[in-house]
Amino acid sequence: MALLTTQFAACTSAEEKRIQAEVQQVQKDSISLLYNPADADPRIDAYMKKLHQKSGFNGNVLIAKEGKIIYQNTFGWANYLMKDSLKLNSKFELASVSKPLTSLGVLKLVEQGKLTLEQTVNDFYPTFPYPGVKIKHLLSHRSGLPNYVYFSDGVWKDKKKGMSNQDAINLLIEHKPATYGKPDARFFYNNSNYMVLGAIIEKVSGQDYATFMEENIFKPAGMKNTAGLSKVKYAKIPTDVIGHDKVWRRSVVQNFLDGPLGDKGVYSTVQDMFLLDIALREGRIIRQSLLDSAYTTYSDAKRGVFSYGLGWRTFSPGEDRIVYHTGWWHGFRNIYVRDLKRNITIVLLSNMTNGSLTKLDELYSLLGMPVLRQNAYNANGDFVVN
Repeated sequence: MALLTTQFAACTSAEEKRIQAEVQQVQKDSISLLYNPADADPRIDAYMKKLHQKSGFNGNVLIAKEGKIIYQNTFGWANYLMKDSLKLNSKFELASVSKPLTSLGVLKLVEQGKLTLEQTVNDFYPTFPYPGVKIKHLLSHRSGLPNYVYFSDGVWKDKKKGMSNQDAINLLIEHKPATYGKPDARFFYNNSNYMVLGAIIEKVSGQDYATFMEENIFKPAGMKNTAGLSKVKYAKIPTDVIGHDKVWRRSVVQNFLDGPLGDKGVYSTVQDMFLLDIALREGRIIRQSLLDSAYTTYSDAKRGVFSYGLGWRTFSPGEDRIVYHTGWWHGFRNIYVRDLKRNITIVLLSNMTNGSLTKLDELYSLLGMPVLRQNAYNANGDFVVN
């Protein structure tokens, strides 16, 4: 009886410590999100207003340095037809900025000993018609797989019904479209890689993608306004932010391709993405050695194409070390930048797919960091004036 009492007391004590730690982390996160608009850098404010007024940027922005927000703001409409202004906690479809998050989910399973980077897709789906494709090939876009986004439009019958990750894999198994190349032969950016990774997360964890990511990535990072949202579950994905394609009158309608998760489908806010950066720096998601493997370049840059790690685009000229990702899907266009050397975080989430996010050179200059621009560098990482 005494032993049972002691064990119960120990369990109770451990639970109390866990709850206390969670409360303290929430308090710490709240402090990290403190921001006084009066303290905004006037140069960044002027630049962002110009990006909005002259280049058509419509969305939310957060910029932080050394763990402190130095600028955040909202510009424009959440839904033009409703004339509904964006709010700071507006949730945007992250598009391909979902990929670094999916990578973290996969690496979490590696950390838990539930899979390895050397395992192949056939270990999880024996009838998968493309042998030799390893987890690390999917993460680094070196699988050679056909792109399901292009292929499935011609074979998915009910365009109003959301397609699941498993549905997409079944189509690949059934129809066996031609590959782009052999596994690990070359880099080819492809949504199939992360759609398959989303399915493997579900298969290995025994949970749906959204639940696994919530419990293992979003919650530990303090991301309370982030979720995986799929047309498989929702007839209309519950978000007030509507994507627009270049002109306001062309709002983008959700369709069956808003079903698969992992390559896209995570919705989040600028503040939650900042909290993710903090959590990664503090080692609260996965251990540092796994993070370092994700930041390692597996495909070197060629002119016009940046280097890629495991779920992150990478840029490391000289002593600089920058990881980031861009996203573009169904009226949303985003960029998430983490300068690891200078401890700078840039989050720009937009629901207007114009060219405004290709005009960020001045912002990088104001922050004292290298310019991130496609076609700006040669194969050696040297800046090229165009």
